Amino acid sequence: MPGIRNIAVVLPNWIGDVVMATPTLRAIREGLTRGDRLVGIMRPYVAKVLEGTDFLDDTILWAKKTDDPKQRFWNVVKQFRQQRFDQAILLPNSLSSAGLAWLGGAKERVGYRRYGRGPLLTHNLLPPAVDGKRVPVSAVDYYVALAELAGYEVRSRNCELGTTPQDDSTARKIWRDFHFFERRVIVFNTGGAYGGAKHWPVEYYQQLAKRLVADKRNAVLMICGPSEREAVAAIEREVNHPAVRSLAEHTPTIGLSKAVIRHASLMITTDSGPRHFAAAFNVPSVAIFGPTDPRWAENYNPNELILSAGAECSPCAKRECPLKHHRCMRDLAVDHVLSAATRQLDWQTDRSQAA
Repeated sequence: MPGIRNIAVVLPNWIGDVVMATPTLRAIREGLTRGDRLVGIMRPYVAKVLEGTDFLDDTILWAKKTDDPKQRFWNVVKQFRQQRFDQAILLPNSLSSAGLAWLGGAKERVGYRRYGRGPLLTHNLLPPAVDGKRVPVSAVDYYVALAELAGYEVRSRNCELGTTPQDDSTARKIWRDFHFFERRVIVFNTGGAYGGAKHWPVEYYQQLAKRLVADKRNAVLMICGPSEREAVAAIEREVNHPAVRSLAEHTPTIGLSKAVIRHASLMITTDSGPRHFAAAFNVPSVAIFGPTDPRWAENYNPNELILSAGAECSPCAKRECPLKHHRCMRDLAVDHVLSAATRQLDWQTDRSQAA
């Protein structure tokens, strides 16, 4: 059929960045006509983030280190050629993503002109900068600018995700098993792949959980990735309260984390990938920032409160505290986070009663 277009989008490598790319995916999807195809090229470990959405018609998995030959660079190039893409929109800044689109024969290649890859692109932008120095800009806006350059109209910057029926069913079973259905469930996201500098102290989470469940309307549920199971299990044991539970005994998956957050009343989180799930499901949140600048991670969640200790040395953007005192996180008191959480819960309760 004449006029049918094949569009490729190379997605970011981080969970949170994939969520912040959803306004761009939605704009492209809305700009396509019947019969057009939108294909996502992504790392296998972020594919679950988009499960439950209908942005993409197909996916191509691409991994740097893999035992699956189909996911290796030159085989992905071959798949690119077979698909005969009319346009490839490159959300990562990497030279390899531009090389993939160029070698794969995409007619239009849209991306940022960075790391010497400008000659491989047909349409390009420079990152926002002042006097040659990059300025903080949300990943949402960073990606949206590429969608607009590629010719798509962006109507909303709100993030959007979905869940699968299986993950929703598992979340409901957890609610039944933990007797959560009559409570306001507060999800704790205590970890983060970026590094230890982003972590709020474990003992603070313990104190906060105890104080939250002193109100019998509340319950606390801690999510975790594979490397965080022991930490959340230890918090659960230390608090030793029937309304403070964790997912340590469950197989941690992105899909389950999404479903749990979707069913929650509030999320308390570090600046890490699952924080953006709350934005995508319009769940109120309290976000704890220390070494990172919130302007880079703005996800347009109108129901989020961002907290910071305001340490003079922050934001340093380091993975571990270079001064060894970790004050940007340690100086944010439990009382401060509890007060913000209480405001969010009370606001949500008032809104529910008014409805």
